[in-house]
Amino acid sequence: MFRKSQPFSGDKAYQGGENITTLHKRKPKQELTQQQKDENKVLSSNRIFIEHLIRLLKIFRIPSQRFRLKFDTYEQIVLTVCGLVRLRIGSLVLPN
Repeated sequence: MFRKSQPFSGDKAYQGGENITTLHKRKPKQELTQQQKDENKVLSSNRIFIEHLIRLLKIFRIPSQRFRLKFDTYEQIVLTVCGLVRLRIGSLVLPN
């Protein structure tokens, strides 16, 4: 599991959570400052890579559907799917 102090990057759905960095949200009748807009752009450009990986995992439909076998089998299948995704993106240039 994760440590309680583990920092995370999330989208607007995770605002207010502990150790979660989220996008700045515009307040009613106010605009975001240029610094906030720049921070949102950096965070979004970092998160898009993760969103694409989640999409690749969902192609296999294992994490999104009910699994009816033993948990040990589920764990092996999920790790296999993750390995296949890693193999697929191996030819891509990964961000630092």
